[in-house]
Parts: sequence; C-alpha cells; structure tokens
Amino acid sequence: MIIGSTGSIGEQALEVIAYHSDKFQVVGLAAGSNWQRLAEQALHFGVKKVAIGDKALYPNIKTAVSGLELWAGEEGLCYLAGLEEAQTVIVSVTGAVGILPTLAAIRAGKKVALANKETLVAGGEVVTKLARQYNAAIIPVDSEHSAIFQCLRNEGRFLRKLWLTASGGPFRDFTPEELGKVTPEMALHHPNWSMGKKITVDSATLMNKGLEVIEAHYLFSVGYDDIQVLVHRQSIVHSMVEFIDGSFLAHLGVPDMRIPIQYALSYPDRWPSPALSLDWASCQTLQFEPPDTKRFPALELAYEAGRIGGTMPAVLNAANEEAVYSFLDGQIRFVQIAELVAEVMGRHGVVLEPDLESVLEADAWARECFRTLLRK
Repeated sequence: MIIGSTGSIGEQALEVIAYHSDKFQVVGLAAGSNWQRLAEQALHFGVKKVAIGDKALYPNIKTAVSGLELWAGEEGLCYLAGLEEAQTVIVSVTGAVGILPTLAAIRAGKKVALANKETLVAGGEVVTKLARQYNAAIIPVDSEHSAIFQCLRNEGRFLRKLWLTASGGPFRDFTPEELGKVTPEMALHHPNWSMGKKITVDSATLMNKGLEVIEAHYLFSVGYDDIQVLVHRQSIVHSMVEFIDGSFLAHLGVPDMRIPIQYALSYPDRWPSPALSLDWASCQTLQFEPPDTKRFPALELAYEAGRIGGTMPAVLNAANEEAVYSFLDGQIRFVQIAELVAEVMGRHGVVLEPDLESVLEADAWARECFRTLLRK
C-alpha cells in the first residue's frame, strides 16, 4: 500500500517494487491530486483499490479507472492505510495530511514505512505514543534516518550522539545579498538529490534538516542537544552515530532514494538494489562543515520548536508549508520564509501535552496566522 504514490518517493517505491516483482503485490494506491498518474499506476500494477485525496477529483478518477474500488478525501486515505490485506504501508504524501493515514495504519497493525516528515514533526508525541500502544513498527524512509536506523541496530543503549548530514542545498555559498535575490527556479535545482518541489525548497533553506532533527528526536528518543547537523556537500555519508566509546558508524552510498526505500521494505533483510554502487575512485574527498545558521536561520527555528515541544513543532511545520508555497507562487522572497515562520511561532500559545485534536487545531491556526501576515 502506498499513500502518496504519484510523488517522488511513491514513484521510486514503485520502481523498487517492480524490480522485486516476485516479492510484492501492490494492493492499493492513493494520491493527493494527480489523478491521471494515479490511474496509470493502478492500471499498470493491477491495483483494485484506489483513493484520491482531493474529493473534487473523484469523478475524474472514476471515469479513468472504471471497475475499481474508489475512495476520496481523508477518509479514503485512512481506509486504504488500514486495509486488511496490506502488510506494509508506505506513507509518502507531503504535509500534515500524512498524520491521519499513518495513525490509521498503526491502529491496523501495519508496518509503516514513513517518508512523511510532517507526521512526526507535527504529531510526534501522538504518533509515537500510539505506536508504542499498538507495538507498531515505524521504519524511516528518509535517507538520513534510514542511515541512523541501520547504524544503530541493537546498540541504542550505547549511543552518545546522532550526526545528521546535509548537502547544504544550492545556496550554501551565497552571500546574504545573493540570498535576497533567489528565485523559485533557482531554489528547485538541488545539487545532489531529485525530490519534490516542497522538500527541495526546504533543503535550500535548511528547514528540511531542522524537520529531520525533530523527526530524529521522536524516532530514536534522543535529546536535541545530542542531535548534531553537519553540512556534507557530496551527500555520500547519509548520517552517522557516535557511541560512548568514541566509535562512529556512518552509512555511505550514492544519493539514491531507492536504497532507503528498499531497506524499509526488506527490513531486516537486504536485497540486490536497482541503485548504482558507489564509485570510490570518483569519491576522493569528503567534506564536513558546520551549518551557517545566520544565513540559514530555519535550522535554529526547528531546534527551538523542538525544545519548546507541545504544539510548537506543528506550528513550525504548518507555517513553513504555507511559506514555501507562497514563495513558489512568487508572493514572498526566499529570505522571508524563515522570517515569517518565526513570526508565526512567536504568536503561538503552546499546548504542552497535545492530543491529536490539539495538533490539528495548531496546524490550522498557524496556517491562518500566516495568511493574515501575508495579507498585511
């Protein structure tokens, strides 16, 4: 089952599944709005159950794939996430919309291959509590968290620190003046990875790494002081763990998302991969440097939100989503993304022990607060 099958992660997950067609059967697919591609995927993989997140597009998908079981809206995404015949649910939608299907999959006892950052950023306390209650496995798909997951294995009790690596994005050498002139077209050209628009902009602001810090906190139960970020331009070392005896374990490989996607599906086993092997002859230098949070303040905003806790990470996430799409629409400048997120955070009254309703209310409040600031 793939929730978010038409996005970058969903498409690559289907590549992995096709490569190992003897091991998998796709029992359902869901997408947000790209009904044309969803219909093509359903027909190609012989899928019988399909959901479209945007209810207004239900007639389109119904016409395109007659004879299938069709669902729409959040209810449809959650229904597919809990399908009895599904063993693993890949959640790869973008945004806070991923929270409810993830919770549905956990309640249904599925293995969740999680590629939706916002689920843990906005709803980390709620999601991890429910996962413990249902003894559900959450396997990270993000390359950085997959790297840490693979390095830790059964040695978490010996952990000292987590080290998340970041490419630094396309503007890592830009001056503040140059950052003020960044356009959406410039921001969408990532130097190492091929990703969706929103995550590519987040990478450029370093907010993506900030969201991953919060994710890591919830995935691995590690305090924020023990989660460090390093800029690593080559994107060969996908992250590292430091143990109490001074040892480091690092996960290295080509920057290809099919590797962590496949590991989430094959865990605890490893299978041959469609990805290329790392060519050590062409990898002569590995550089590491601290991030510049003065030029890229989004990373520090994420640390601040995580340390405050409660509903603040949900507000950070929602405000950032709104800011990124406003930037892509040409309504704000690149440097205003972090500025406006900070202003929304400053106006929020935190709920320290939120339930799901509180998280969703904080999400909605942050979006409306951002839109009010934008109108002004």
